Amino acid sequence: ISSRCAHRVAQRPFVSRRDANAAANSTFSHLLRTFSSQADYLCVHVFVSVKPGTEEDFMQASLENARASSQEEGISRFDVIQQADDPTQFVLVEVYKNADAPAAHKGTNHYAQWRKTVEHMMAEPRKAIKYKNLFPATCDGWDYSADAELE
Repeated sequence: ISSRCAHRVAQRPFVSRRDANAAANSTFSHLLRTFSSQADYLCVHVFVSVKPGTEEDFMQASLENARASSQEEGISRFDVIQQADDPTQFVLVEVYKNADAPAAHKGTNHYAQWRKTVEHMMAEPRKAIKYKNLFPATCDGWDYSADAELE
């Protein structure tokens, strides 16, 4: 849980699903919405073109990096997607919880290993575009839960 959201979770009262459903009026709904902190996250889409024949190796290296990255304190999400009609095209969707998180990510061993492993697979230099999230607007809408099964 991000430090921005952790204090909200600690303050949440225990409410059973049955009680929550029974009390689902406008006042209760408003209270539930206040338990999620605003998510002012940095979303980075990294566009990668790989050389034909390297798609599988790139995907495996990127999935290994994503698994480790998703455990970092400053990362909310780390998605690896492949274009359906051109398997040489990938997008890494990186969602950072604060401005310091991208630099911290780039300082990790798994990132260094990923760069070293995939550099010869690139058909052209990768391109990153930074976005500000608009929706979901709360931490709960972005962050993996502690018990999320990602595979």
